[in-house]
Amino acid sequence: MEEIHALQPVLILLSAGILAVIVMRPLKASPIVGYLLVGMLIGPEGLGLIQESNTTHLLAELGVVFLLFDIGLHFSLEHIWDARREILGLGPMQVIFCTVALAGIVLLLNVDPILAFIVGAGLALSSTAVVAQVLAGRQQNCCPVGSGAMAVLIFQDISAIFLLILADSFGNEGASLFSTMGSAALKALGAFLVTVVIGRYLATPIFREIANLKNEETLTATALLIVLATAAATGLMELSLTLGAFLGGMMIAETPYRHFIQTEVKPFRGLLLSFFFITIGMSLHTQTILGDWWQILLVVGVLLIIKTVFIYLAALALHTPNQTAIQLGFLLSQGSEFAFVVFSLPHITQSLGAEISSVLISSVALSMALTPLVAQWGYQFAEKLQATARKHSSSQDAKVQVENTNVIIMGMGDIGRKVADGLEAYGIPYTAIEANHDRFTQANTDGYQVVFGDGTDLRLMETLEIAQANTLVNTEPRLEIIKQILPISQKRYPNLQRIVSVDDEEQRTQFESLKIKAVIDRSFPKGLDIAAAVLRNHYIDEKTISDWTKRQQSRALDERGELSELSSAFPGLNIFNQEG
Repeated sequence: MEEIHALQPVLILLSAGILAVIVMRPLKASPIVGYLLVGMLIGPEGLGLIQESNTTHLLAELGVVFLLFDIGLHFSLEHIWDARREILGLGPMQVIFCTVALAGIVLLLNVDPILAFIVGAGLALSSTAVVAQVLAGRQQNCCPVGSGAMAVLIFQDISAIFLLILADSFGNEGASLFSTMGSAALKALGAFLVTVVIGRYLATPIFREIANLKNEETLTATALLIVLATAAATGLMELSLTLGAFLGGMMIAETPYRHFIQTEVKPFRGLLLSFFFITIGMSLHTQTILGDWWQILLVVGVLLIIKTVFIYLAALALHTPNQTAIQLGFLLSQGSEFAFVVFSLPHITQSLGAEISSVLISSVALSMALTPLVAQWGYQFAEKLQATARKHSSSQDAKVQVENTNVIIMGMGDIGRKVADGLEAYGIPYTAIEANHDRFTQANTDGYQVVFGDGTDLRLMETLEIAQANTLVNTEPRLEIIKQILPISQKRYPNLQRIVSVDDEEQRTQFESLKIKAVIDRSFPKGLDIAAAVLRNHYIDEKTISDWTKRQQSRALDERGELSELSSAFPGLNIFNQEG
């Protein structure tokens, strides 16, 4: 009978999670919303099917641990360098702006200043899980908006680790908060350095030997061992379990086995994270929600407005394009899953009061549920502003936009966007030209620097002062038109390097006969080959280009979920089952 009682919470959580997904899918709502609602339904204040216990708390904690491990798998030293402007610039600025503004409001409630800071910082964070889902649905993962949002979320996730340390230390009279934070920072730095060394020099050989065993279960077990062992290690150091999980993921991110491990761990992460959200729903007080609904709506409104405004201002301060800044503000305006952890800590709940804590948790949950709608508002607002700006633009505006341009990109399809991504990664200024109005609007709204017009129109080239550029990249070349305008173009711009993207050897021969460099693009994702050629043209070294292309391929594999590309990392190992 004891075994049955031990299994009962797990069975109920599994059933509730399945029910949440089934109900939310037809409604096209986030599963997270379903998990919270079903948690309220089965919890102590609902049907009373399950009570909070050590089992439910452990499962919830493991959900956060696996979430941070998955984030760490996407995090490497190279990633930091690529997104350094957002991670080390926009991320800290956004967190500081929003924390100060929100903590200032909390102080009006006459709470302890340190507690106000904890609450403000908790609300300043955004939901990695929800934002990632919205970006994937909009196919914005690789555009400036998506890259900027994920970079900010990476910084927030790191900040959340130290926020949890501070929140855990609040009310501990045996030690100074500042000394505790200082000690934790030193321990965390040491753990980080150890992780980098192990990831660079030991992890790959170890996984290679395990892969040579040709046993998938052993690899999966090793991945789970790393998640739990690194979490336990930082726990023994009196740091957060999530910090260890994050560092464990980062360790594996330095190896070629990252995608396989990510795929093996993903079911555990999704399952345990659903348990986490369900247990949060169980902790919501139905009476508080029904009785204080107007307070919850007020908190949600204030939270969304403050975060949208201050994230927008922080992005503008770093010279982020207006359309991108607007979308980032709306996209990151919700609360974070870490806020649930912070506001559910017993000493935080006791200090705030059960009612205020419940209002805050309910408000964060509602803000997460509203994220897809709020993000859509931001997109539409940015799109309208971009269209209005275009109506009032002039030739002089176009000249200002390309004043320091080194590269002109003709066509902003998938290939053009990838070329722009490569140029932005290394700070090479560019301007793109797009004749298709829908693609022009989409690319501008997604954060790329695009002007509307036909790139083969020599009058437009004069307007854009193409002589300022040294490279012209045509991603959708039309041979017959290029033959007509090439003599005049070469005479006017003799020093302009021309590069075109082609599909086969025949096309390459035709263009090279015109003294135009042609690149056959066979890459995955499309555009990497010509992007690499453009970067070489601007003296970026081969090692740097190779590292960048590998990271782009890695991100594309993450989005498409293709494991077939990983077979080279596992010689002789069957990574699919017999049916697959």
